[in-house]
Amino acid sequence: MSIVADLLSLLELEKLEVNIYRGRNRDLGTGRVFGGQVFAQALVAARRTVDEPREAHSVHGYFLRPGDLKAPIVFFVDRPRDGGSFTSRRVTAIQHGEAIFHLSASFHLQESGLDHQSTMPDVPAPESLTPELDQIREGMERFPPELRTAITQDRPIDFRATTSHLAQHGPTSEQGRSVWFRVVERLPDEPIVHQAILAYASDYGFLPTALFPHDVSYLDPRLQLASIDHTVWMHRPFRADEWLLYVMDTPSAAGARGFVRGQVFTRNGVLVASVAQEGLVRLREG
Repeated sequence: MSIVADLLSLLELEKLEVNIYRGRNRDLGTGRVFGGQVFAQALVAARRTVDEPREAHSVHGYFLRPGDLKAPIVFFVDRPRDGGSFTSRRVTAIQHGEAIFHLSASFHLQESGLDHQSTMPDVPAPESLTPELDQIREGMERFPPELRTAITQDRPIDFRATTSHLAQHGPTSEQGRSVWFRVVERLPDEPIVHQAILAYASDYGFLPTALFPHDVSYLDPRLQLASIDHTVWMHRPFRADEWLLYVMDTPSAAGARGFVRGQVFTRNGVLVASVAQEGLVRLREG
């Protein structure tokens, strides 16, 4: 099985009963379930219960507990409303009898209307940037030995950052960064596949953006990072197997919480999604 096929199988949830699905996990080297994974799987579970050709436009998630990599996740879908234009769903992700994640999603029939957007910033082309995986493999001695096998494994998504969140120290002159990403193989045409993969990728390296205004490394042993909530708004159609630019900034950090925002553009400058997250950013005393 190719690494992309493995990612797609991660999103192919097993139906257990009406409104109940089960998903498996993939270890990214953190020792716990990747937040983007459970977010994307919950979105897929919600979409499975929407019969009409309505696509997600607003998806909100709350991370309640760390996920156990060794246990499957069961997703329970509630159907609050099926309206004329909008469909609302709520999803609870369960492990060991406890909720680890809540998701609310709204789906909308395609309509025409007023149209405007932000302008994509001018950044280096993805071809001029080194893939993050190559950077990790070249400098893997910086990482704990127990993580090296997981973090240097082949990836289904190619990330190429103008400034890496894995830098030894956060550059104090910057409050944001930009990352190109795309799936490395051609994907099926179903919109939910592309939306779920964007949701998956949108949590990768997002919260560490809150470290950039401070001289704090992502690898600092005193640091505790954890997503609290995550929101994605889908504005326009896109393909996740074509280059997308993820532009991130951090307006605030206070009270051991960091707030980060993101915009996702196609290569030709179309704004396809907006993202926001608040997370725990705690520095323990040394």
